[in-house]
Amino acid sequence: MAKHIGIVACSAEGASLCYQTICKESAEILGRHNHPEISMHTHPLSKYMDCIYRNDWNGVASLMLSSAEKLGKTGAAFMICPDNTIHQAMPVVLQKSSVSWLHIAEEVTKMILTRGFKKVLVLGTRYLMTGPVYLDIFAHQGIRYLIPDEDSRNQVDRIIMDELVYGIIKDKSKKFFLRLISDFRSAGADAVVLGCTEIPLIVLPADSSLPVLDSTRLLARAAIRESIS
Repeated sequence: MAKHIGIVACSAEGASLCYQTICKESAEILGRHNHPEISMHTHPLSKYMDCIYRNDWNGVASLMLSSAEKLGKTGAAFMICPDNTIHQAMPVVLQKSSVSWLHIAEEVTKMILTRGFKKVLVLGTRYLMTGPVYLDIFAHQGIRYLIPDEDSRNQVDRIIMDELVYGIIKDKSKKFFLRLISDFRSAGADAVVLGCTEIPLIVLPADSSLPVLDSTRLLARAAIRESIS
């Protein structure tokens, strides 16, 4: 029997994409219309952002642990969090949690190593692009990474927080992302990490000049594998 998956959600669009991916792709393995049992809980995004604005990562961890506790009571055997930015609180979460978690950046890193990429562009919220979630793991694995300059980071963050988290896809914003990716391809990047779970909504693999590492779907697929292992 497949293990019950708990989704500790943060923003709606990224969590929805992760949930849908698990349900759709599980059928390829488990049979028509079949997928593991899944439960999801989320506090309002505003509560997470209030903590992040104050640089209160212990507060973020407390919210994540609160969700995990509720999900554990439903029978979830392990947790995933389809939000890259709040993984900055994961060290605290792992110390205090009574259940196991999959780590989104670790799953992306596994794919980078599998495909042999050497220098990757990291896109996400401004907290993610300059924070430790990916950069610490990449440094440990010897993966080189690039991030946009401050103005571009602010623009990426604005599009994520004002548009993508609400499911708004603007042509102007899509062109901005694709142009940014193209510029970094010219600068030597050989792949791009979509390090915000909403970015796959606006950057499609067929449109990108670089191979995309879709953190949302990579986490979902890892959850499927863990559930049926």
